Amino acid sequence: MTPSPNSQAPAQLSGFILEEQTELTLADICRACAAQTELIIELVEEGLLAPAGQAPDDWRFTGLQIQRAKVAVRLQRDLGVNLAGAALALQLMEEMEALRAQLRSLSAA
Repeated sequence: MTPSPNSQAPAQLSGFILEEQTELTLADICRACAAQTELIIELVEEGLLAPAGQAPDDWRFTGLQIQRAKVAVRLQRDLGVNLAGAALALQLMEEMEALRAQLRSLSAA
């Protein structure tokens, strides 16, 4: 049986899972966020990211930190939020997620 001209093959997605144990360099996180090195350094200086290592060449970021960086970069680029505002927004979003997790666990009990 031949597929009809209107049918489409299912889309295939590929990617990888970033875990907390994943270690990314400064160059890796810049590529993942499509951000300049200076912006990632500012995120570290503002306290939004806390890499392991003393100097930018030695920094290692976790998969969780890359998610924070992506959100902060999007807030700054798309909404014009400054770094302090991005830090506050990230904190509030994380608190909301923690509260949602508590609600889910209470609902399951």
